[in-house]
Parts: sequence; C-alpha cells; structure tokens
Amino acid sequence: MPKQPDAPHGDVRKLPMMPIRDMVIFPHMMTPFVVGRESSVRALEEALTGDRKIFLATQHDASIDEPSGDDIFETGTIGNIVQSVKMPDGNIKVLVEGVERARTLELNDDDGFFVATVRTNKTELVVTPQIEQLMQVVQQRFEQHLKLQQSLNYETMVASVRTDEPTKLADVIAANLQLSIEEKQELLDIFDPALRLAKIADVLDIAIEKLNMDRTVQSRVKRQMERAQKEYYLNEKIKAIQKELGRGEKSEWDELKKKIEAAGMPKDVFDKAIQELKKLEAMPPMSAESTVSRNYLDWLLAVPWKKKSKDIRSIEHAETILNEDHYGLPKIKDRILEFLAVRQLVKNPKGSILCFVGPPGVGKTSLGMSIAKATGRKFVRMSLGGVRDEAEIRGHRRTYIGSLPGQIIQSMKKAGTKNPVIMLDEIDKMASDFRGDPASALLEVLDPEQNATFQDHYLDVEYDLSQVLFVATANVLHTIPGPLQDRMEILRLHGYTEVEKLEIAKQYLVKKQREGTGLTEENIEFTDEGLKELIRGYTREAGVRNLEREIGNVCRKVVRRVVKAGPKHAKEVITAENISEFLGAQKFRDSIMQEKSEIGLVTGLAWTEVGGAILQAEVQVLDGKGKLTTTGQLGDVMQESAQAALSYVRSRAQHLGLPKDFYRNIDIHVHVPEGAIPKDGPSAGITLATALTSALTMIPVRRDIAMTGEITLRGKVLAIGGLKEKLLAAHRTGIREAIMPKDNEKDFDELPQLIKDEMKLHFVSEMDDVLELALEGKLPKLEEEKPEALAKTMPPPNAIRPATEARQ
Repeated sequence: MPKQPDAPHGDVRKLPMMPIRDMVIFPHMMTPFVVGRESSVRALEEALTGDRKIFLATQHDASIDEPSGDDIFETGTIGNIVQSVKMPDGNIKVLVEGVERARTLELNDDDGFFVATVRTNKTELVVTPQIEQLMQVVQQRFEQHLKLQQSLNYETMVASVRTDEPTKLADVIAANLQLSIEEKQELLDIFDPALRLAKIADVLDIAIEKLNMDRTVQSRVKRQMERAQKEYYLNEKIKAIQKELGRGEKSEWDELKKKIEAAGMPKDVFDKAIQELKKLEAMPPMSAESTVSRNYLDWLLAVPWKKKSKDIRSIEHAETILNEDHYGLPKIKDRILEFLAVRQLVKNPKGSILCFVGPPGVGKTSLGMSIAKATGRKFVRMSLGGVRDEAEIRGHRRTYIGSLPGQIIQSMKKAGTKNPVIMLDEIDKMASDFRGDPASALLEVLDPEQNATFQDHYLDVEYDLSQVLFVATANVLHTIPGPLQDRMEILRLHGYTEVEKLEIAKQYLVKKQREGTGLTEENIEFTDEGLKELIRGYTREAGVRNLEREIGNVCRKVVRRVVKAGPKHAKEVITAENISEFLGAQKFRDSIMQEKSEIGLVTGLAWTEVGGAILQAEVQVLDGKGKLTTTGQLGDVMQESAQAALSYVRSRAQHLGLPKDFYRNIDIHVHVPEGAIPKDGPSAGITLATALTSALTMIPVRRDIAMTGEITLRGKVLAIGGLKEKLLAAHRTGIREAIMPKDNEKDFDELPQLIKDEMKLHFVSEMDDVLELALEGKLPKLEEEKPEALAKTMPPPNAIRPATEARQ
C-alpha cells in the first residue's frame, strides 16, 4: 500500500531518536527492550532529561550496528519512557509506551545521537456507521484468529480490542499479529485509521486461511499417526508390565540379535544382518518397509549357515541301502560308493554334481532319495520341468512386492542343513523366454569352483553351496546346453532286461501295489510265468512304470472280487494262462520270429527318448522312370540315408547281379510303418540298403535278425549310439541275432550279461558283410554275354506284401 500524505494540521516536533532492531513499535503498545549502542544511550539520556519522549523508528537491516539516516524507516512511533534501569554490564533496560505515529522530516546526529524533526497527525476521525461496521468485522476476525492461533491469551486479547476508538483498535491488533517486519512497517505507514482497519481485515483473512490449512494438515497427520502411536504406546506398556511381572525381560530386538549371533553367519553377512536390525529398530512398526526388512531378516536366519548333517561314511551300510532300494544299476552304485570312499580320506571334499540320464521309469528320481538315505543327509527335490524364469533360481530383488529367494535358497531352508542332497528333477525340461534363461542361472550353482560364493538376488549376500550334493535327472541330453552339461558328471541309466524287470516286479512292485490296494499274500500271488507274460504281452518300455501300473490294475480287479465274495474268497494266483482274464487281450505281440522271411522287408533297431524300439523298413519296386519315394514321416537325415543306400546299390550293381541302368525303368518306394510317428537319424542306413538290395535281387531277408548302422556311399558301416537300448528292444521282441557296426565293438563290455549270453552279435565294417549275413540266398552273378532286361529279375507286383506289423 502506498504511503499516505501527511495530515495538513499535524504538529512538528524535535525529539531524540533511537533506531531499533527486529521490531516495529505501534502506538498503544507497551514494549520493553535493552539499549546498548552508545548513540542510543545518549538519545535515551537526552529524553530522560526532558519530557521523557523519544522517537522510535525501525532499521531496514538489523545487522547494521551504526545505521545512517537512509538505513531507517521514515515512519516511527513517539514513545513515552515509562521506566529505565541501568544494568551491571552498562546496558539500559527500558519500558516504552507508544503514544502516536509520526513521520521523519529531518534527521541529524551532530551531538553524537540522532535528533529527528517529526510531524504527527492530529486530525480528528469522525466515526461513521461504515467505520463502526468495519470495526466489528475486524474484531470478529481477530477473535476467530485468536481461537485458531492458541498462542495468545484469548481473554486478555479480546478485552484489549474492546474499544470504540478505530485508531487504538487498529494499532493493538497490528501489534499482536505474527507478521514480518516489512508487513508491520507497512501497517505503521498508514495514517488513516479507516484505511488501516481495511488493510488489517485483509491481513486477518489471509492469516485465518493459513491457520485453517495448518489445522487440516495437522489433523490428517494426526489421524495417520494415531494408530501407529497407539500401538507403539500399548506395546511399550505391555513390555513395562511384563518387566514388572518378571516376564520377557529381553526385548524383541534383543532376541533377534541373539539369534543373529547364534546363526554362525560369515562376518560380512553378520554385519549386514546387524545393520538391517538397526534399521528395523528405527522404523515405525506398522510401516510397509518394516515388514520387508523383517521378512529379510527372517530369511537370513532361516537359511542354514553352520548346521550340517553328520555323514554316514560306512560303505557297507550304503551298499546295503542301495541294494535294498534298487535292483541292478551296478555302475551307478559303484559311483556312489566311490564318492563315499573319497570322503573317508578327504576331510572337506567339495560336493559332486551327478546327472542321471535315461528313459522314463528306470529309477532316476528314486536314486537321489537312496543316495540321501545312504549318506545320512537331508533330501530335497526341486522340479525344473517347465521353469522359464531366471528368478526361480536366483530369486527376486527386495524392491519388488512379495519378493522371495530363489528355489535354491528355499531348498536350503527346507533342508535345514548346509550339506543336503538336492535333486534337480527334469533338468532337460527347462525353457527360456523374455524373463531370462534359468539354465544359464544354474551354471553358477552347478560349478564346484563357483558355487561356494553363490549370490541370490533376494539375500544379496554370498552363500556357500560347495558342500551340497546336487543330483540332476534328464531323459535326454540334447536339450541341455553344452556349458551346463560340462559342469555335471553324466551317468547313463539304460533300460532293464526282462530278467531284471522280473526281479524288480517280484522284489518291489508286487509288494508295493499289494499294500497300496489293501491286499495280503493270502489274497493274491503272482507266479514268475504270469509276470513274464505281463512283461512281454502288456508292456513295451525301457523302465518299469507301466509294468507297475499293470500290476496295480490286476490287484484292483482282485480287490473287487475279494470285496464281493467276502471272507470265503479263495486265493487268486496270477499265471500266464489266466492273466488275460484281468487285463484283456495282449497289447503287444510276443515275437515276430514266427513270420516267414520276405523280400524287401527288414527289421531295424531305433533309439527313442523312452528307450529302444524295433523299426521295420519295406521297399517296393514299381514300373517307372527312376524316382525314389520315401514315406512314413522320415526326417531329413533318414531321407538322405535312403538316397545314400540307393547310390551304394547303383555303384554295386554288377556285384549284385543287376544291369548298370537298372534304375531307368523303375520307381522305388521306401516306407517305414507307423507313418504317424516322425522318424529320423542315420542309423537306419544299412537297414534301408539291405531292403533295397532284397527288393531288387528278389532275395528274402532273414526275419530272425535285426540290424543298425550308418552307411556311406562306398558301403562302409559307421558307428551308432544307444546300442544297449536297441539290443534290449530286440531281445524284448524275441530277436536273438543282430548286426552292428565294427566301431561299436568297444561297447560290448557295457552290455547286460543277458544280451551277451542269449544274443548272437555280428560286428561288421562293410555292407557286403551285412548282405551276406542278412540275405537268405546268394547274390546272383550277371552274365556279361546275356545282358537281360531288369524286368526278368524284378519280382511280380504281389511278391512283396505290405508290412502289417507296426513298431511298438
């Protein structure tokens, strides 16, 4: 607001002047202050020797000790010195009462203190109805302000503003408002009481609005904190009461600290836990961050840091356990016993990482349980089938809501010891997507050189996994990344022979299913012949899972009969003759040896993810223009094998008794039955070549012989894989003679004794040897002087019957 012009009838006076700091003195205001500056003391003494009047004006800048005239506001207040007391330190304490406002006309300091020539306003104010209404408004707003302010004495201040004088009302209220020096000086500059009252009304409006806003914010904060403060207060009271009663002398934080000290953590982990505990103590109990911090501490305490299982190092005990739980598997058992033997000599050996690879149902998962039982360790199974999130292995960061450690740390918590057996089941079934590759996260876990410092994202501290015995299982290896395979010791579990299946059924499966269905030995008995018939006619598998299922099927049928007949029911004896009463007709043919040998029909051996299988290949020769057709869902590699076999036959046409251009007037159709099943791989090469040769030379192929091997264009027979599984499949179907590559002779020692004893194995390196063994007749010799057409050597269209037996 601009300065008001001086009143035309104001008095002019000369008065000693005292500049004051950090306050503005209004008329009708009683103010005490201390005078210390020499110039101010002289001005005060001059006023005391006269009429005790002194002019008080405020400095622009309170930090200036010796102000000049330009440093002092023009408008001030003439004050009456009510009391003055000289203090021991030389300063003077004075009490001044403001009389009236005045404006400086001239200011000099010739005598060592300021002397001001001032003009006052003596104009009489006429109190109009408008001014009276304005006074009422100001009084009401000031009372409202006092109620909200609560820092001033309400009764005293209300009494002080009950006046009929507009000038006094405006000045008293202005003096008691909490305003800045500039704002108060602005009010002091207004000489017109009506304008001053209007300005004060505006100031009061703003002050009331601010106080209302503060009160709203405080109310909100109070409501938010009230519950937490109440609970904190009650908790503290409960603790105090329990302490008085002699219960719970230690606080929750003391208990946590004691647990941290007893956990046996490494130093860096211990320091982090103590730091987290201090943060937790400083947090409000009901805050979200407090819950996160407490959960983190609970996980740090739940993970085993020093607790270990006491190893059973007795090799004899372990061997007994393994033989009780599993039949056969000598190599696997030897490896486990070697592991225990090493622990006898090495005090702190590193944990091993074993990977059992084999078809379903051969006992991979149960082997892990047997290892834990034999070594006296805790066993935890962790299924990796379908896992595609890297955080499943390493955990989530604590910043995420609901975050948890990964499955590795959760398994360690579940085990409760730092040296358990952890089974990583179905490690070949992991996948990867935009959330990361869990197989890559396992690289650190399964590396004995790195897993001593495994770091979970949630715990964010190093954890030692070096004493854990990891056992992984897989059906196939080709889906496991190379670097991950490299970190594991691969142990292959092949399919069981018929003798082994019989023993497993007698020792384990029959007993398990009998107990599972509530039967006893008085109710049911399986004969050896009955079990053999079940194995041959109702199952075709490398493992024993379906065998167990069929035994359970028989038991359930018997249970129904027992329940129906009651106590009078006679014992059921399952034999080869009556097993069809329980399971129906045979699902699989017992043997293919009874069929006669045929032209262009050859029995091959194949490997699948569930073990070995029989693969029949047939070839038909038709009139045409030299086209080769392959059917039966053959893969690219197998189609190339058929092309290579045909090229070999063409290159050996003279040796086989065929004219050189025999292929120009014929079409050759190669078919592998069970066309709905995809087939691929190079090991059917000699099978296809034999079938082609038989069809072209019209010489039947022996039906009691099977073969496997890759062929080259020059007729060389190359090595193949899965030899044991393939021979087991041949033995299951009654074939007792097989042709295999010479390069696979090194695998002979790995074969089961049953295969060695009951099968005649031929190891060959040339295709000519294969034909000599497989064909029932001698290859014809083509007479050079009589180059007859190939038509004379072609079989009639009905000589080759289509294959009727599908590979099972």
